[in-house]
Amino acid sequence: MSSAAISMRPLEAGEGPQPYFEEPSQSEVQASVGLSSSKVGWRRLAGFLGPGFLIAVGYMDPGNWATDIAGGSRFGYTLLFAIMVSNLMAILLQSLSLKLGIATGRDLAQLCHEAFGKRVSIALWIGAEIAIAACDMAEVIGSAIALELLFHIPLLWGVCITSADVLILLMLQRRGMRTLEALVITLIATILGMFAIQMFFCHPDHLSAMKSFFVPSGQFFTNPGMLYLAIGILGATVMPHNLYLHSSLVQSRRYERTPEGKREAILMGNIDSGLALTLALLVNGAILIVAAAVFHKTGHFEVAAIEDAYKLLSPLVGAAGASTLFAVALLAAGQNSSLTGTLAGQVVMEGFVHMKLAPWLRRMITRLIAIVPTIIVVLISGEHGTEKLLIFSQVVLSVQLSFAVIPLVIFTGSRKWMGEFVNGRWTQRLAWTTAAAIVGLNGWMLVQAALGVG
Repeated sequence: MSSAAISMRPLEAGEGPQPYFEEPSQSEVQASVGLSSSKVGWRRLAGFLGPGFLIAVGYMDPGNWATDIAGGSRFGYTLLFAIMVSNLMAILLQSLSLKLGIATGRDLAQLCHEAFGKRVSIALWIGAEIAIAACDMAEVIGSAIALELLFHIPLLWGVCITSADVLILLMLQRRGMRTLEALVITLIATILGMFAIQMFFCHPDHLSAMKSFFVPSGQFFTNPGMLYLAIGILGATVMPHNLYLHSSLVQSRRYERTPEGKREAILMGNIDSGLALTLALLVNGAILIVAAAVFHKTGHFEVAAIEDAYKLLSPLVGAAGASTLFAVALLAAGQNSSLTGTLAGQVVMEGFVHMKLAPWLRRMITRLIAIVPTIIVVLISGEHGTEKLLIFSQVVLSVQLSFAVIPLVIFTGSRKWMGEFVNGRWTQRLAWTTAAAIVGLNGWMLVQAALGVG
């Protein structure tokens, strides 16, 4: 019996996992990555490192740049608290996601299909596809802007060129998950390195920045503009399709499908995810801090467009290469996120509606959905419409997040599905508190928008 053909049926109370035959999540990569047999902890851990970093790229994509730059230039360091809270939510939710995948042998989309039935699954699938399209839109715009800034390629042509990255994805997928993960980690290191240099150039107020990470502002719920950006940061940080993807990616490791093997896989997966999301926190924090130290400090309160940030960065910082470093990091972020967006699309399509497409076709469909509205906006509004589209795409992600978080909390808190790996009482309470906060914030934002307060 092949491990790639094993999935899990629902568990009765007190019953251990019992495998049965069913098409597993992303069967082509299921249990494809070997692990060291060494008893040395770090060598075992090295084999598990990777899925968390593929997830983390979605937390530092061009959509984050738009919300972080707008937040830093307009409100200084204040919204660093929103980044910290969003990251803590992300660590919790991604931990639940990876535990779900390892404990059940299914991804979140597959469980939704089995538990909620066909009609609800189709509705959730459409929502997930909207989220992926919104994310892909941000990546298209970000990559096109980076190409324009670095090589003076017109924005419209840059948008069209980004569709060619499907060829890169196909080539990497043929070489296996480890090659894909290595490229992603390299690009993350590039982004982090670029912003470490930027931080050195801009001389931020370290004390104010550190305080803002941990102390909230009373204006969060009284200032509609701040709330809108805070929710945009939440949507840009905690991405709904990442919850589906992570529950699938962790199954690519060849760990023992026994209670002991799963416990080790969950522990190692949490370390992998925690490390990767900490790097994402550093990147997002650095972007906002640079915007606050360079733009807000000099009275440039309305810098929201990535192009404007690029043009102003070098003159205000006083370092000739600052803008180039910014554009290189942006290009790396856009390309990184494109890879994981396609993987997420495959997971939700296969899991929710049992539809399996060739990766190149899936990629082209997703990219076309993102490119068409982007081209329309560029033609109508030009470059100045792209920053509004970027921020709006992140708010769409935030609104859609509830429809992934609530099923995740339900499943991981159910012994029927999780068996002995069910959430503990305090974990489940914290998970529901997080879900309630997400739903509440989005509801408040929609009320503000309906009243025309924003």
